[in-house]
Parts: sequence; structure tokens; C-alpha cells
Amino acid sequence: MQQHPSPLVGRHGEVEDVAEALRTTGGTTGGSTGGTTAGTTGRTAGAEARTLLVTGGAGTGKTAVVEQARQIVVQEGGRVLRFGWESGEDPAGGTAALTDAVCGVLAKVHDGRLPARIAAVRRVQARATGPGGEVALLSTLGEVLADAAREVPFALILDNTERMPARTASALGLLLRTFRPAGVPVVMAGRPMSPGHVTAAQLPAAADRVLELPPLSSAEVGELVVRRLGRPVEPDLVTAVLAALGPLAGSPAAVLSVLASLEERGGLLELDGQVCLTVPEDGLRLRADAAELGRLCWPDASPDAGTVAAAAVLAALVDRAEVRLEDLHRAQSPDGPLEAVGRTVDRLVADRVVTVGEDGRITFAVPALAAALRTLPARAEVRSLHAAITRLVTDRLGATAAGTRRPRLAGHVAAAGATLDDTLAVPLLLAAAGSSVRFNQAWAVRSYHSVLRHLPPHDPRTPGVLHESAGLSLGHSDHIGVLALAEPLLACLDVPHRDDRGDRDDRGEREGRGDRDGLEWVTRACALSALHEHRSPYAEDADPRYRAALERVPVSGELAALGGRYGIGPSVPMTPRPGSAAKESGSSTGPSSGSGPVPSAAEVRLVAAAVGNGAEFERARQDMPTDALGEAALDRLRNAAAYGDLAGALEAVLGEQRYVAAGESTAVRYHSMVRDYLTGDWDSALSCARRIETRGRSGGAAGVGQSARALAAEIQLMRGELGRASEWLDLIPDSVCHPLVARARLGVRYWSGQVDGASADEALEAARHDVRRARGSGLLAGLDRVLLRMLSITVRRDSPEATRRTLEELEALYEEAASPMTYEAVLVARGMVHGDADSALAAYRLVRRRVDLPLSVDCCQCLTEVGDDPQSWLDEAMRSGHVLGMGRPVRSLLGAAARRRNVSIPRRRAARAGLSDREVQLIGMVSDGSTNRQIAARLACSEKTVEQRLSRLFQRTGCRSRVELAAAWLDGSLARQGLVPGH
Repeated sequence: MQQHPSPLVGRHGEVEDVAEALRTTGGTTGGSTGGTTAGTTGRTAGAEARTLLVTGGAGTGKTAVVEQARQIVVQEGGRVLRFGWESGEDPAGGTAALTDAVCGVLAKVHDGRLPARIAAVRRVQARATGPGGEVALLSTLGEVLADAAREVPFALILDNTERMPARTASALGLLLRTFRPAGVPVVMAGRPMSPGHVTAAQLPAAADRVLELPPLSSAEVGELVVRRLGRPVEPDLVTAVLAALGPLAGSPAAVLSVLASLEERGGLLELDGQVCLTVPEDGLRLRADAAELGRLCWPDASPDAGTVAAAAVLAALVDRAEVRLEDLHRAQSPDGPLEAVGRTVDRLVADRVVTVGEDGRITFAVPALAAALRTLPARAEVRSLHAAITRLVTDRLGATAAGTRRPRLAGHVAAAGATLDDTLAVPLLLAAAGSSVRFNQAWAVRSYHSVLRHLPPHDPRTPGVLHESAGLSLGHSDHIGVLALAEPLLACLDVPHRDDRGDRDDRGEREGRGDRDGLEWVTRACALSALHEHRSPYAEDADPRYRAALERVPVSGELAALGGRYGIGPSVPMTPRPGSAAKESGSSTGPSSGSGPVPSAAEVRLVAAAVGNGAEFERARQDMPTDALGEAALDRLRNAAAYGDLAGALEAVLGEQRYVAAGESTAVRYHSMVRDYLTGDWDSALSCARRIETRGRSGGAAGVGQSARALAAEIQLMRGELGRASEWLDLIPDSVCHPLVARARLGVRYWSGQVDGASADEALEAARHDVRRARGSGLLAGLDRVLLRMLSITVRRDSPEATRRTLEELEALYEEAASPMTYEAVLVARGMVHGDADSALAAYRLVRRRVDLPLSVDCCQCLTEVGDDPQSWLDEAMRSGHVLGMGRPVRSLLGAAARRRNVSIPRRRAARAGLSDREVQLIGMVSDGSTNRQIAARLACSEKTVEQRLSRLFQRTGCRSRVELAAAWLDGSLARQGLVPGH
């Protein structure tokens, strides 16, 4: 256990080392140690005065470590004085400046001999103009400091040694090596300097020991973030900070600067008990303060204002396009703007701020620095630089050849904007897109988007560019990129094409129909991407351009209306246009919407029907081609529909060949959340929910589906965190009637009533109202779980009439929906109400085969009540409940079942079983002196959970307190008892 726990993260040992050095005052007697070598003579073996140099990179906490050590020593009664070398009047420094600093130290020693010491120093200083005068002065300085230390022992600290003038550093180094004041420990702090720097040679040579502060580890950075924010944090926040800082990731000052920047612009949000990012992960930046940026990011010394301003220009230049050294070397004028940028690159590469790859590409070593520099005002017009780089190539090769041979120039064209003429920009961008589509589709998409800013809607090339761009974006799940096409798409739809104008020659008719079919396909792609980002065109805050485009292409409205059935936006009727299916299946020169990632009209109807009744689903299935989907795919579709999992439903219908499940769209994230929920990885599921929520608030095109909020509330409810469950539900408008929302609302209302005494009848009546609303909207998938929860409550309350009524509703729902999940719920219900062990066992087997761990716990609880071997079912229920981290709602049900069957609730593990990795980690944090709040932050749980885990640890280990637990860990008692695996 540490005697002086430090508030500095990852610097406990270093603080103690510095404090120990400062404590060694009065170690020798008898004047100066002139002529001795550092660390060899002139010391006693007991408490020798040391000279310690604390060094490390920018922002590693050198000053903080020395200051913390100073406070410790002062609290113990020691005296620590600052060596104010910065106050010297001579900018060049030297012995005179060093003398002034020593006199400043002597003035702080109040023993009555100050005038005599100052007079002795000034007499020698007055005679120090001749040969040997400087040596005599340094000897006198050492003697008077040693004399003062004998009367009033003290230690010296001096900071920022890298900024010390070379002459002062040379004089100080000579003083400490040759005329060291006996009994005066000296602690210096500064950055490591380049080999040619005088300070780098003199001061380290004068130190007995050089203490280098290592960068913080990733875990320590996480702890620092938690301490700074004072609350648990989402792990993705720490990951984003580490990625943004690159080589500065281990610098505490850089980490704190990023956090300060996030707080200044409102980039943090506390959600579900954790602090989350509300800005894109690649948008993190250091504080936009030129002085702070220079101090943190320039290794040897702070740059001047001109260097920082030039770096800001370069940061803006490389942000929009790929810049290589060859672009700058082609500049013809030695005084031109590109040549000036080239000289900037040379300086920044020498300062290790900018790196140049093997292909000549210029990048900033610290992404957060580049982001911060881009917020500073740039001196030059960056657009003109992009245009100049482009013209350097097009003047030699021509626009088309330049785009073909150097497709990266498309980024410069896009950044140059109106600075470049359309006659140059359009052929270059089209050539760049065609050239890069084979090896870098993201480049091709950006090129096509840039072309659309130059092409007018009536240009015959515009429909083809729209189609190519949408197809490429969908191919790698770039739904944000597809949504960016809404504005040019709408403008193009408003233009009458050749078939609309009455051009009836065969070729013109074919081309006109192809343009119209292609635009309809792009409109469908936009509707699909909007759903993937949980944006409904029918929501109040929706972009009106989406709805306007759908009005012009009614067949796309069917796809957009699909969102309402999956908890995405309001529910709107799906009214297919007569003949749309026939048109889609007929011959056309345009692309088929059923052959790629865009579903056909029949597939859309099948996905929509999966949430409704069985007859509707069967009709939609009959419209599909024969044997298009097997029974397994249909079951996956209906299971996904029950959770509002649109991505899972599309994957089941389209298959692996057509559906692209990669990417980070909101729908894909929610699909992962549902999978984690069913398999029991609830921590990961909650993390997905937080990412979905913060992504929807980041100002991008992403929205927030209510299903993710409801499922997060369900998880927190089952864990007994009613407050957090209520917070999730409060984010859902009352108008939402999705079954998943109704199920979570019922649970929170009922269990909150158990706490505050509210009537369970009110919760049940509200749930019946939600069921009626869902039925009225045609949302049947998932209602079985709402009714099953209602049935569990009525059975628990011993209400025969309410139980009978609810069971009838559930069986009627099964007759109407005829889905596999509804059948499972009916079997569990029969086991609950009628004591039918066979039905409960059949439900358990079906649920295990489908992989639904939460429902399997309900099955085990039911079999505990009605099965032949209640103890084994109770044991399995407890094991699964422990995996899920289930709290009071589930534990109370299992406890009641155990009492009724007169069986014992099993302990989680045998008394002598080995500790888990999580328990070992918890004991380690206790041994380090971490508080419950700090432990909760690192483990991403509540302080109450930490207290519960500690109580269980005390029972298992026989320890009665944190102190005993830490002692047993440190002295090896736990290992000798066989509780620590591998020891």
C-alpha cells in the first residue's frame, strides 16, 4: 500500500522517486564539494543530497510530477524552493543570470545571514572579469548555498530546462558537477533535447539520475479520461482519443487538451450512466490555441507564429485531397505559393510534425493536431493552392489524361470548387472516377459526387453519374454517400427527359426510358439508405428533399413506408402502385431493383408482411418466385421483425450474395445489438445502443430508431437498473406503439410500482392499451412477448380471471400470426398456467435452438415451477442469469419458484473455486488504492455493483475489509489458497 497515493495517473512511482530525492537535505557537512564528480565524493552514506533530472516528451507531466512531489515533502515539514532562472535580466543568460537566481534562492532562507551571503557573492562577482573569475564565482555560489542549507535545510527545483539559455545551462551544469552545494538536493525537469543542444549536454551530465517519464499506457489513458470527466466513459471514447492523438496518445496534457476541446463544443453526452461522444470519432481535435499546440506538438521547442500559421495552411490543404511531395516540386516559381508550402513541409518534417510516406504522401503525425490547425485562420487561399496543383498536371497532360493517370487529382478538383472551370473539371473527374473504380471505389464515389456539382440536371450524363455513384456507395454500405445524392436526384427528376418530351425515335425512346428507370432505381436506393440510417422520409424532422423525390417515384414510397413497421419513423399505409410489380419484372433497359442490394417490390412486401398476420405473410410469400426462400430464411425474417431489426430482415430475404452487411449504418449496428441481446452479451448490446443514440445526435444523416432505445431499456430493466431503464424509455415519444416498446414500458411500470406501491392493475391496463394500438397499426410481431410478460404478472398476483383473459389473447395471437416465436410464447404460457411440463420443455428446446438466452431463462423458471427436476432447472436458470447480469426482477421470480418447490438457490461457484479474471482485476485495483468510484468507471458499472462484487469477494476470501483483501493479495495468501488461477 502506498504511503502517499498520488492523484496523477500512472505516475505513482515517479512521484515517490522525486519526493525521495527532495527529502535528502543536509546529507553532508563542511562546505563545498569542489572538484568532485557527481555521485562519487563529498557525500555521506546515510542521506546524500542528489541531483535528479526528470525528463520526458511534451505534455508527459514533468511539471505535475515535480509539483506533486513538492507538496508531499512540504506536508512532511520539508522546505522546497524554486530556482527562478527565468527572472534573469540578461536574455543571453550566463553566469550573471545564474548569480541572480542563486541570490533569489538565498533571499528565501530567513536565518539572519542573508546580507553577509549576498555581499560575499557580489564581491566575487565584481572581481570575476579576469581569468578564472567565473570559476571563483561558481565556487562561491556553491559555498553560500551549502552554508544556507546547513542552517535551514532545503531542496531546489527548476522547471522547463529546455528553455534555459545555453550560457546559463552551461554555468549551471558546471556548478552542479564541480561546485555542488553540499546538502542541497536539486530536481530539474525538462524535455529531452536534440544532441547538438547545449542544455542537452550539460544538465543530464550533472545529474546523478535521469528519470524519464514513459508515455501512459492505453489503460492509464482510460483512467485519466475517467478522472478528468468524473464519470464512467464509453470505451469507444477512449479508443477515439487514442486514435486521434497517434504518437501523442500517451501524453496526459494532449489527452486533457482533447477532452477540453470536446467540452468546449458540446461533444460529450452522459447516456446510460456513461459519457459518450456526440461528434464523429475522426473529428476529435486538440484545443485550438496556437501556443498550446506549439508546446505539445513540436518536440524540441515551441514554434513561432509563422510556423503555426503555415502548418494551418498545410493542414487545410491535405484535409480535402491527397498531397504528395511531387505536387510541390513541380512548382515553377521559387517564390510562388506552392513553393512556400514546400518550405513549410520541410520545416514540419524536420520537427517531426509531418510525415512523408514511401509514396510521397504528406500526412500529419497527430490527426488531432491537423484538426485543430484547420480551425485556425489560414493566411493563404487554400482553394487556389488546390487549383494550382491541378493545373500543374493538366497543363502538361490535358484534363482527361490527367484524371486517368492521376485519379487522386479529383480531390484537388473538388476542393478547388468554382476556382476551376467546368470544361476542365468535368472530364478530369469523369476520367478519375472510371480509372479508380477498379482499385478504390471510395475515390470513384467522391469523384462522381464532385461531377454532380459541376453537371447541370439536364446534362445527358447526369442520370448515369447518379446511378454509378449510388451503385458504388451501396456496394460498400456507404449509405451516407447515397443520401448525399438526394439534391441532384431531385433536380434531375424535375427535368423532362426524352421520352417525356415526345422524342419517339427508337433510339431516343430507349435512352429516355433507360434514364427514367435509372433515376427510379436511384430513388429506391436513397429510400433504402435512409432506412439503414434510421431516417424516415415521413418524420417531422426529415429532409423534405427525400419526400419530394419519393412523390415523383411512387414505387419507391413502398420501400420508404417499410420503416414505420420496423420502428423507424411514423407508421404510414403501404399502398403499392397498380402494375408496379409487372413493370419491375418486365423487360427494361434500366437496372432491375430485384437483382442487387435494392429489394424488389415483392421482397419489400414480404419484409413488411413479416410484422403482420399470417395470412398477409403467406400472400406475400406466394408473390415471390418459387423456392426463393427456404423455411430457415423465413423464420429468420419473422424473428428479425419481432425486434424491429430491418437489417436482419433484409439479410434474410436478399441473402448473402445481395445484401451487404458491412459498414457502420445504424441498422447494421442495431442488428449487432439484437444478436448480442439474444446471445447474452448485454454489455456489448448496451454499447451498441449508446453508439446508435450518439450517432443520431452527431449532426450527420443518421437517425435514431426507437427499437434500440426500447431494447436498451429492456436490458437495464432485467438488470434491476430501473432508473436507467426509465431514462431510455423517456427518449421514446408516447406516440410510438411498437411491441418492443410496449414490453419495456410494462416491465418498468410494474417493477417501479413494486418499489413505490403503485397499482399493478394500472401497468397491466396501460399494456393492454399499447397492445391494442400495436394491433391497430398492424404490428403483431413481438406482441407475444408483451402478452407473456402480462401473463407472468397475473400469475404472480394470483388473478385467475386476468390470467385466463391474457392466455386467450395470446392463443388468439398465435392463430392470427402463426409465427415460430408466438408458438414458443404459447408453450411457455401453457406451462405457467396449466402446469404443463411437456409444453414448457418443448418451448425450452425451441428457444435453445433459436438462441434466445433471455427467453431460455423464462423457460427454466417455468420448468422449476412445473418440472420433475426443479433443482437442475433452477441451477441452469441461475447460471444463465449470472451470464446476463440479471437483477431483482428475475432473481425475485427464481427465488419465489425455489421456495414453492422447496429447493435451494445455488451459489454461483464453489467456495474454493478459482477467482475469475474480473475478480482478480477488481482485487488488483483495490490493492492500488482505487476508490469504488474509480473502479466503477474502469469496469463501466455502477458503484452499487462494485459494492456487491466486493461483498461477494469478502465472503469467498474470508477477508473482512478492503485492507485485509489487499494484504492477502500482496502477501500471496490468496494464491496459496488456490484462489488465483495460474499461481
